[in-house]
Amino acid sequence: MYVVTVDFQVASAHAARFLGEVVTNAECSLRNEAGCHRFDVAVDKSDRAHVFLYELYADEDAFQHHLATDHFKAFDAKVSRWVMSKKVCVFTLASSSLVA
Repeated sequence: MYVVTVDFQVASAHAARFLGEVVTNAECSLRNEAGCHRFDVAVDKSDRAHVFLYELYADEDAFQHHLATDHFKAFDAKVSRWVMSKKVCVFTLASSSLVA
């Protein structure tokens, strides 16, 4: 599995709107992209403008497909001016366990 993490620092004035947009993007990805298996959105408890994404794709091709979707392009265009910093990391999933 192909893992992508994204660490955003957003301008505080746009934090709430950014969160709404990124949650919508995550929901569209999970609903419409067969290769997207997980898309978690987390917010720092002490800084609502610090948002972390954990995305799990079948493979790199599935992630590249995600980047080419209309919903991702619209999201990226809308929020890009709100983002102060963005760090993207890519991993290969070595082990997985879910706790209910």
